[in-house]
Amino acid sequence: MQIDALAELLFRKRAAVLTGAGCSTESGIPDYRGPETKHKLRRPVQYQEFVKRPEARKRYWARSTLGWPKFRAATPNAGHRALAQLENAGLVEGLITQNVDRLHHKAGSREVIELHGNLGETRCLGCGLRDSRDALQARILDLNPGFAHETGTIAPDGDVDVEDAALERFLVPPCSACGGVLKPDVVLFGESVPAPRVERAFAQVDAADLLLVVGSSLTVYSGYRFAVRARERGIPLAIVNLGETRADDLATHRLEERSGAALSQLAALLA
Repeated sequence: MQIDALAELLFRKRAAVLTGAGCSTESGIPDYRGPETKHKLRRPVQYQEFVKRPEARKRYWARSTLGWPKFRAATPNAGHRALAQLENAGLVEGLITQNVDRLHHKAGSREVIELHGNLGETRCLGCGLRDSRDALQARILDLNPGFAHETGTIAPDGDVDVEDAALERFLVPPCSACGGVLKPDVVLFGESVPAPRVERAFAQVDAADLLLVVGSSLTVYSGYRFAVRARERGIPLAIVNLGETRADDLATHRLEERSGAALSQLAALLA
C-alpha cells in the first residue's frame, strides 16, 4: 500500500489508533520484537515472580534505577507528533498505546488509553498508595549511595543490565505509608490488563470507522484482540510496521515502513 492510499483512507474515516513499541524506537527506546531486537534473548520480570520473590523485586528495581534517567529523558519523535497533529485535525478519534513511556502525552495527544500503564508512577500492593517514579528514584539513591554510577545499555522496559555483585548490596525501599511492596504502575508479563481499561479501549475501537495499528507486531493478545475486534466489526484494519505482525492476515491495508517517516508523510498530506 502506498502512503497516499492510506492518507485517502484516513481522510474518509474516523480512526482509532493502536501503537506499540515500534512507535518509540526512534526516541531511543528499544523494542522486543522489531527487526533489530527480535533475536536478542530478553527475560522480562514476571508478575507472580515480582510479587512473591524479594530477590526478583531487588533485580527489577536495581535495573530500573539505572535505566530511569535515560527513559525519563526520552522525547517524542516525528511519529508521536504526527499522531497528535492528526488528532488535532479531527482525523484521529482516540489512541490506545501498549507503550509505558508517556511519549504520546508529551507530544500533545489528548485521548490516550495507556493499556499497560506507565512507568512514571508507582503503586503500593498493600495500601494502594500511588506516587511518582521520580520520588522513588530519590529514595532509592539515598538508600544506595554510589549506585547511580553503575553503567549499562537501556532495554525495552527502561531498565539496564546490572552485575550480580552490584545486586547483592542493593536495597529496595518499602512503601512510605504502610511499609508494603512497591510496584511500577504498569502491567507486568503474566498480569492482566484491568477490565475497565480494556472495555474503554474496545469502546474506542467500536466508535471508529478504521483501526490504524502503528509499530506493533501484535504478538501478545493484549493488542491483537483489537485487530480481531476490527475484523469482527467489518471496519478496515490498516497496519504500519517494520516486519510481519500477527494480524497481517486480518489487515485490509499494510505499509512496511518506520512509523516516524510514514506518519509524518500522512500528517503532511492531510494538513
